Amino acid sequence: MSDSNTILSVNNLAVGFKTESGILRAVDGISFSLKNGATLGIVGESGCGKSVTALSIMRLLPKPSAQYLGGEIIFNGSDILRLPPDRLHQIRGNRISMIFQEPMTALNPVQTIGKQLSEVYDLHRPEIGKPGIIKASADMLNKVGIADPERTLKAFPHQTSGGMRQRVMIAMALATKPDILIADEPTTALDVTIQAQIISLIQALQKESGMSVIFITHDLGVIAEICDDVVVMYAGKIVESAAVKELFKNPKHPYTQGLLESIPRLENEPKSRLNSIKGMVPGLDSLPKGCRFENRCPYAMDICRTVHPPITKVGDEHFVSCYLYEPHE
Repeated sequence: MSDSNTILSVNNLAVGFKTESGILRAVDGISFSLKNGATLGIVGESGCGKSVTALSIMRLLPKPSAQYLGGEIIFNGSDILRLPPDRLHQIRGNRISMIFQEPMTALNPVQTIGKQLSEVYDLHRPEIGKPGIIKASADMLNKVGIADPERTLKAFPHQTSGGMRQRVMIAMALATKPDILIADEPTTALDVTIQAQIISLIQALQKESGMSVIFITHDLGVIAEICDDVVVMYAGKIVESAAVKELFKNPKHPYTQGLLESIPRLENEPKSRLNSIKGMVPGLDSLPKGCRFENRCPYAMDICRTVHPPITKVGDEHFVSCYLYEPHE
């Protein structure tokens, strides 16, 4: 699934967590690739493994409870999962950066914004010196649309708005001019107007720098607006992947179809009941042997209950994990 235009390749990644009842697989054998300069969307319900995937790429999962059970994450020819600490330091927060979901918990409440932003430069650009770091920090805040950067540098996180805190997180993530930016639901805690501003900001900065972006969300509207390619996850598995226009025009997996049908539309009758996917997502301790969506799928067959469907190519760079498209006896 990778070629010369691929900057990041995740191959058969499996991640589990230790519990009293054994190891629970939160991510189970997923594969996808990120193209140079492109935006890849990862979409799915809460608990499907989106954030675990992102934290795996950054190698930020808590140890020893989290375990990498298999697979590889290839960046610039190296497997991130097997890098020694010194090599990992050169990549994490430098070549690959991340915007976290909730900026209030991601920022240190007892340190000023200036102190936290300067630490990024101290770690990855120490050669510019203290005066240079102060100027670079102010310039970075100005770039992300903060009107009074000098004042903001002296402020603590609780003295700023949610939108401003998220802009600070973006500034910290982009300070080192990374090759890849991972945005883990960066607009979830913000109101709609600020969401639009943050999305536009990320798009503008991406266009300026040429970086690649992994955008994680449960909002298909955001996916449609900003992504080039999209991966749909369900219960730790990838069920469908395609170019974004192809996915919205021709969704194949019943789960993807259900997600798209649940979006409110202007042509719907006012106050009419929204479509929903019946049933519940299975827990990690009670995953079915076969397709993980079979208990909610209107097209489930006997084979779906016993063997998980392989990935099938159904179009140009369009893949789906469903027996509706896989020849079987």
